[in-house]
Amino acid sequence: MQNLSNQQRRQVRGLIAMGILLIGFFYFFYLNSDTQEKVTFGFILGEEWKLINEWSIASRSGALIFLSIALIGVMVGYLRFRQGKTLNLGSFLFGFGTIMAFLCWAAAGKFIPFTGLLQGAIMLSVPLIFGSMSGLLCEKSGVINIAIEGQLLFAAFVSAVVASITQNIVMGLVVAPLSGALVSLILAYFSIKYQVDQVILGFVINVLVLGLTGYFYTKLLIPNEQTWNAGGSFSTIPIPLLSKIPIIGPTLFNQTIIVYLMYAFVIFIQIALFKTRWGLRTRAIGELPIAADSVGIDVNRLRFKNVMFAGLVAGTGGAYFTVGAVGPFSKEMTAGAGFIALACLIFGKWTPKGAIMAALFFGFANNLQGTLSIIGTAIPSEFMLMIPYVATIIAVSGVVGRVRAPAADGIPYSRGNK
Repeated sequence: MQNLSNQQRRQVRGLIAMGILLIGFFYFFYLNSDTQEKVTFGFILGEEWKLINEWSIASRSGALIFLSIALIGVMVGYLRFRQGKTLNLGSFLFGFGTIMAFLCWAAAGKFIPFTGLLQGAIMLSVPLIFGSMSGLLCEKSGVINIAIEGQLLFAAFVSAVVASITQNIVMGLVVAPLSGALVSLILAYFSIKYQVDQVILGFVINVLVLGLTGYFYTKLLIPNEQTWNAGGSFSTIPIPLLSKIPIIGPTLFNQTIIVYLMYAFVIFIQIALFKTRWGLRTRAIGELPIAADSVGIDVNRLRFKNVMFAGLVAGTGGAYFTVGAVGPFSKEMTAGAGFIALACLIFGKWTPKGAIMAALFFGFANNLQGTLSIIGTAIPSEFMLMIPYVATIIAVSGVVGRVRAPAADGIPYSRGNK
């Protein structure tokens, strides 16, 4: 261990942790599973092509099969470690195997709508992905965005109100990004121009938005619900042929317009950050702004623009809570999604791909607890409900491994200061 680099030490600790967890999972999910009861996985939701309708397997046999996949993941991780590569593939196999083994144990004698579980996970991940992309754009530019929660909530509120007044859900979607940008304007103006502490400012903005939306919800939306809070929501748009693909089709290609906008935003941000001059400059002002300034880049101006763009992204995600899903606005309906999005950003090590994977994990955990509650498993729903928030604590505490934010993140820049 003494001759290993820090990264290699973390990989060794990761392999050891997976091995210990696998032993524990073998005891709980295999030895304690029912040999008589079967678990049934359903794969058909609607009119997609039928590759397999459903699959029934004994709880213990299923647990053994998927724990074997988890063991293969540990072995693959070890081989990749010996080759000097990352553990990503092994970690994926380990995670998939243990989650499926858990389902075989927890849902013994029950029916699991597997495709519906994945579809719901995507839907619950949408605002988290928008929020994490917003945070990514800000923090890559050197500005900490704690105000993601406020951006999502304000956009959800304005989107529902405008859609109700105009009786046009498209207008509700159009104003949502502008609402998010308006909240970002406060963050950008005070943090960049007046160099106010960005963490404190973000919390103040969240409290401000929470108070404003709560006040108008109580005084305006509740007494005049049919006028101010009945805008409706978008219907799903199945993409021809792609929506017919088993499992993948209903999950990814039978969604609302906001989900398809999310795909576009994610692709654009990934390409723009790492393949364009704007992306290079953005990463430069987040890492070493004095060097960027020395080659003629207006650091604060670019930071201001990027924070405003981040607000547009978060605002679009906020619309998903109302016109993208349930329609009416309700008090505090974002329920901490902005903070979980921030945790996704840390989990993903300030990369678009990593943040997306973390958001999908949180969305899956949220939907899983709901599904298990509906089918009536013995596991208390409150325990499952804790999983995303426990994972949030793990993320922000750094237990997932050493992560490094952009070097100038949260540090105001003035020309002439090093």
